[in-house]
Amino acid sequence: MVKRVVLLVLLIVQASLLSAQNDKIKVGKGSEIYGSGKDYKYDKDSAATLYNNNAAPPPVVKPARDFIMLQFAYNNWIKKPDSVKTKPFSYTFNGFLCYDFPIKKSNLSFATGLGISATVVYLNQMVIANRDTGVLGNTARFLPDTNAYSKYKRYKFVTTYVSAPFELRYFSNMQNRNKGFKAAIGMEIGTLLGAHTKGLYSVAGTNVKDKVDTKRYVTPWNFAATVRVGWGNFSVYGSYNLTNVFKDNAGPPITPASVGICLTGL
Repeated sequence: MVKRVVLLVLLIVQASLLSAQNDKIKVGKGSEIYGSGKDYKYDKDSAATLYNNNAAPPPVVKPARDFIMLQFAYNNWIKKPDSVKTKPFSYTFNGFLCYDFPIKKSNLSFATGLGISATVVYLNQMVIANRDTGVLGNTARFLPDTNAYSKYKRYKFVTTYVSAPFELRYFSNMQNRNKGFKAAIGMEIGTLLGAHTKGLYSVAGTNVKDKVDTKRYVTPWNFAATVRVGWGNFSVYGSYNLTNVFKDNAGPPITPASVGICLTGL
């Protein structure tokens, strides 16, 4: 009689274990759901919504630290003597490779980098006398183009700097910086790489280019305050020079400023 009772108990226990195994649902490594119906118990997984078909997928995080920054802007000498005349269209191109340092888990970051800044300014019926010797040779002088036989069709003044931008950046979209509002303020510091004037004129129907390459008069260091505001990869960019184009006592006091568009990404 005792043997029959023990055998019956063993059969009941075995049946219970088989039933429990049938109710076990594996959902992932180290995670199991036990039970049946709506009474689920989660083991090692507390986020029940992960297994809910109606739950929204987690957001895709794309930091997009604006490693590449390309700027094309209209440039103007906003402070200059009245005797210096320029044409309406002059421009600046900047290309930078930057690295972005997030400030903890906020919407702010600090960025710096290195690149090239080139500015082209077209003079209006004027030339720069930069080949004189003696006392006058120490100063870049702007003179009217009065040569009746070989007036310049086009005359430009070009400067190129190796520049480093420093920016405090704000991003409204932390998951994808290629979308949403963004803004930045900062400064660009540059060291002079080259400067030259280039003129185009005609002699007996043949075009002749006249180029003078000299850094003698141009300031060796350039400092400019910058700001940009935009949405996604595009923004409006502006800068204001804190230094003059020419060295002290080596040319007229001229302060440039520029405004244009900025393309950022990656």
